[in-house]
Amino acid sequence: MANPEKTAVLLLAHGSPDSVDQVPEFLLRVTGGRPLPQPVIDEVKHRYGLISRSPLTELTLKQAELLARELGVPVYVGMRNWKPFIADAVRAMSSDGVAHAVAICLAPQNSRTSVGLYRSDLASNKAQFTFDFVESWHDHPLLIKAFAEKLSAGWGHACGEAGNKVPIIFTAHSVPERTIVEGDPYESQAKETASLVAREAALAPEVWTFAFQSQGMSGSAWLGPRVEDTILGLKEKGHRSVFLQPIGFLCDHVEVLYDIDIGFKEFAEKQGMRLWRAESLNDSPLLTAALADVAKSRLGAIAGRQ
Repeated sequence: MANPEKTAVLLLAHGSPDSVDQVPEFLLRVTGGRPLPQPVIDEVKHRYGLISRSPLTELTLKQAELLARELGVPVYVGMRNWKPFIADAVRAMSSDGVAHAVAICLAPQNSRTSVGLYRSDLASNKAQFTFDFVESWHDHPLLIKAFAEKLSAGWGHACGEAGNKVPIIFTAHSVPERTIVEGDPYESQAKETASLVAREAALAPEVWTFAFQSQGMSGSAWLGPRVEDTILGLKEKGHRSVFLQPIGFLCDHVEVLYDIDIGFKEFAEKQGMRLWRAESLNDSPLLTAALADVAKSRLGAIAGRQ
């Protein structure tokens, strides 16, 4: 690879506060400075308090470390809503003499509510280097294998405990319905990821379904079906257990540790049902391999242009 010291990878993510006290400032960044009602802020603080802290930043930095080791080029991390901010990463890259970079969002499915905002933020920082922005990698074979690996291990355990085949719900973070109406590819890409994971894990069609989780607290319509409604539908069919795998998240954070491990688990228990979930990818070697393959294909193109 030509001039590896002048090429790098930038991983982009949502960001997460380091403590409950930082939640109000964090939420202001999420909303672009628009104040939220105090009950909403209190609820988010309550959720973060129940999981103590979100490990998103720590895990993302670990993913970057593993990727740098695999690639042999520097890997930087920039968060849109918390430290280390995208602007901080851009400054560090410029200071280090980076000439070209591949930017990969740690949200494999493309939505203007996530990937689009990361790209806009990156572009607004007027980097002193060129970058190749990866729009989506939701169907990358190694990413699919990584999810399938976690699914097979966790689902096998759940089925053993339940004594039958536990129905699976694949989930992804919901987005406002208007974004899909306006042409956002997120819904179709999320469902495609789920379908590919199901195929990789050799699941029968009747075993799995798909739902959206973590709908916003605003009054606007958000994409469904909701996980809660899907759990109720499974109960009506006679099921007494359910297994969840979020395929839109690459590491543990509040939408996994609270929404699934606490919120959905308690909801299922109130319906007389048990709930399990697949482990998050976190530091999965297959995830590192997927990121490396995405980066190599773009870094190779950069080298070819030099």
